[in-house]
Amino acid sequence: MYDFIIVGAAQAGLSMAYELKKSGLNYLVLDKEDEIGASWLNRWDSLKLFTPTEFNHLPGFDFPASKGHYPNKYEVAGYFKDYVEKFDIPVNLNTFVHSIDKQNGIYHIHTNEQTFLSENVIVATGPFHIPYTPAFHEKIDGSIKQWHSNYYKHPDQLQQGPALVVGAGDSGFQILDEISSSGRKTYFSGDTKVKTLPQEILGKTLWWWFTKTGYLSIHKHNWLGKYISNTKQPVIGLDTNAILNRKKVFPVKKTIDAESTVIYTKDKELDDIKNIIWATGYRPNFNWIKGIELDKDGYPVHHRGVSNTRGLYFIGLPWLYTRGSATLGGVKKDAKYLSAHIQRKYNFVKS
Repeated sequence: MYDFIIVGAAQAGLSMAYELKKSGLNYLVLDKEDEIGASWLNRWDSLKLFTPTEFNHLPGFDFPASKGHYPNKYEVAGYFKDYVEKFDIPVNLNTFVHSIDKQNGIYHIHTNEQTFLSENVIVATGPFHIPYTPAFHEKIDGSIKQWHSNYYKHPDQLQQGPALVVGAGDSGFQILDEISSSGRKTYFSGDTKVKTLPQEILGKTLWWWFTKTGYLSIHKHNWLGKYISNTKQPVIGLDTNAILNRKKVFPVKKTIDAESTVIYTKDKELDDIKNIIWATGYRPNFNWIKGIELDKDGYPVHHRGVSNTRGLYFIGLPWLYTRGSATLGGVKKDAKYLSAHIQRKYNFVKS
């Protein structure tokens, strides 16, 4: 029997593990991957953070890189490995949690290996659960190779011939930039008039300005937070116009349907596509936790990570409380709040 089980060993889970360890609690972290940092390593090879080193610190141990450096995914994964080793965090890898239920006041965490029992559970699985692709992708002929951005690694994966990148967020434009840089004919499906922000303004990083202006501390319950959380996030650090104006980049409108080897957009029928990358986001999935209340978007109902179910907590969700809640450096504030709440409610005393 554990005091706490943490599900997920990325930044949110590790931050909570640090806080629980300080409190002297009996806890265990479960993660479905085969190594620490896999949630980052599994993404495309050229991925880099938008936040420089000084805004990527987890609690108790700073990110080991120079100020102003934008870490790549390998550095992030290495940082997580060092973090686990430094604080001797107990993590069970290759442990997939397929359901959680509460019986007689005790949580039963059912995994591919065994069932764990715990008085409390902290779900730190992040916002990226089910890669979303439109249903009509199943109507596309097998001769056209398709990847969700979650599984895209590098342009060498692609077969010869034109590519279509669908999605106008950060991932979509980063992947479009990388694929089109080689001169391959590349179609882009999505909004071409997206808002953009540079990574540096007047010699200071964007995140420095966010911190100084209080932007990252705006919580979702005030009017400004509600407005920001419901608006589309700008693309950071890329000149989207320059990318879209490359010689072999062809913007098309929204992709709406497909039939065999023909892809239909709002203004064109594309019959020469050989590769499609769907940078179309994710859908949350918390149905494996029995008896919880979900909001209209499929996320758990909670207040700053404290759910309506006694002993069940969440961390690492987008806008858990502020804009920074799902960022590498922002999650520690939520972890500290949850730790304080836990100690007050259950009268735990730090050792």
